[in-house]
Amino acid sequence: MRCPRCDSITTRVVDSREGVDNRSVRRRRECESCGFRYTTFERIEDSLPMVVKKSGQRESFDRYKILSGLRKACEKRPVTAEQMDDVVKSIEAQLLDSGEKEVSSKVVGEMLIDRLHALDQVAYVRFASVYREFSDISEFMDALRQLVSPKKLAELTARGVNSKNENEEDKHRG
Repeated sequence: MRCPRCDSITTRVVDSREGVDNRSVRRRRECESCGFRYTTFERIEDSLPMVVKKSGQRESFDRYKILSGLRKACEKRPVTAEQMDDVVKSIEAQLLDSGEKEVSSKVVGEMLIDRLHALDQVAYVRFASVYREFSDISEFMDALRQLVSPKKLAELTARGVNSKNENEEDKHRG
């Protein structure tokens, strides 16, 4: 292992621990040349399938791309980093279990949308609006209707109408 600061190959392991997921090893290292300390992780290299994009281009599965999309969707939402990591792990596990050598990006996106639907509805709508490329408000409203039962939708609509009427009455009084 080369030192990231001075590029020396004379480093030693100071501490070694099992990773949080029990599938990795966390190592604390020190460069014997410059004294710089840093952390490395060893993970078993799983043979995840290649992802086939819309364009037909193939690329390696990248957990950090999924995590990045999740972070954007869950921004300012009560979703923890651990929950997001669990979502990515479950997608990876499902892909590994499938045994497929290739999977379409659409399948990966749908896996993510399904998990977001269960995790946080606002994050789900945010992600779905970008992923499914909503072109107008009606598509957005369709996604919202799928989240809310007809009874709840009627209550929200009535509440919105009542709030609007109350605001109008307040204007006339004031």
